[in-house]
Amino acid sequence: MTVLYAFVTTRTGAVSVLASSLIDCAVDQSLAPIGEDGPVPADLLLALRAVTDPRARRGRRHDVVSVLAVAVCAVLAGARSYIAISEWARDLTPTVRARLGLGRRPPCESTIRRVLQGVDAAELDRVVSTWLAARSVPICPAVPPAGPRRVIALDGKSARGARHAGGRAVHLLAAYDTGTGGVLGQAVVDGKTNEISAFSPLLDRIDIAGALITADALHTQRGHVSYLTGRGAHYLLTVKANQPTLLRQLRALPWTAVPVADATTDKAHGRHEQRTLKLTAVSVGIGFPSARLALQITRRSRPLTGGRWRTEIVYAITDLTTEQTSAQELADALRAHWGIENRLHWVRDVTYGEDLSQIRTGHGPAVMATLRNLAISLLRTAGATNIAAACRHLSRHPARVLPMIM
Repeated sequence: MTVLYAFVTTRTGAVSVLASSLIDCAVDQSLAPIGEDGPVPADLLLALRAVTDPRARRGRRHDVVSVLAVAVCAVLAGARSYIAISEWARDLTPTVRARLGLGRRPPCESTIRRVLQGVDAAELDRVVSTWLAARSVPICPAVPPAGPRRVIALDGKSARGARHAGGRAVHLLAAYDTGTGGVLGQAVVDGKTNEISAFSPLLDRIDIAGALITADALHTQRGHVSYLTGRGAHYLLTVKANQPTLLRQLRALPWTAVPVADATTDKAHGRHEQRTLKLTAVSVGIGFPSARLALQITRRSRPLTGGRWRTEIVYAITDLTTEQTSAQELADALRAHWGIENRLHWVRDVTYGEDLSQIRTGHGPAVMATLRNLAISLLRTAGATNIAAACRHLSRHPARVLPMIM
């Protein structure tokens, strides 16, 4: 939290009342659609101008950018519902209202609800994720980054409190940068299909060249592998019963003769855990595209208070070779993928109460999930390690959120 506090403290004192908002200054600018040929604005409010207003022109009091900006800031401060967003907006000072392009009266709950239910969730997520990606680009992108390979984890989550007309929970697939803790994109999974059909469309708008993509066994599909290698990315996929032939081949490998390449021991979350990883080359004999290495991960755990050890063996494959990677990198990538539950899904459920949310009409569930992802990504970027504490810190003074989006 030290970095976050220093960041917002040094900037909040510089906020001043503007003669016109940043939104008004951007009205005459002819920006290309975000993520296509035009530049990505450094200010989120300017980027949000690419989002289509779902309302009729007649009777509008508040610009869609202002409503979305209020929603983003309120969620950064911990708001969980439409009414909480409107209550946060009512407490804004004239200075903050001016910076967000608002007049004397902030948008009411019904206005916020209509906008968030009607706005195109996919379009909003594309704009937001493109803006986040632009903020994280180094000053000299031609220089290759030092350090480990970028790891992007794909994982789905159901918002149990939000239901479709047929009673099915809204399901969302997210792409998560395990290094920064930021969400790179999100897609709503069609109720008539599953996550498999959302895999490629989600990654289409993300630069994955050279990255290592991790996913659970559902995405161990030949089509996915061809897509990833065609875009210059690498894969690390777990193998389970949905690929019975491949799983049988991996189990039949002579693992007893393969030495342990990586071993770790941890004590956390009330349990003692030991993990070992073995690697072996599978250039021939494995009927899976581009597979070069097979992995066997053995996890043994038991409560810190004692008891019996529980053992789980998991298999995985990757297109990386021993010259391109190491056992430690692959073990860290697998652990980071499993960590998405704690660093993203758990935060959305506990800090933001996503599973308890009753928002279920229109695009509301997906839009609110995008706003939560944006908030978590911004807070992680600012150095927050405790998202709940960071939200409370921002909620105590509305102006503290401005430096994070401008």
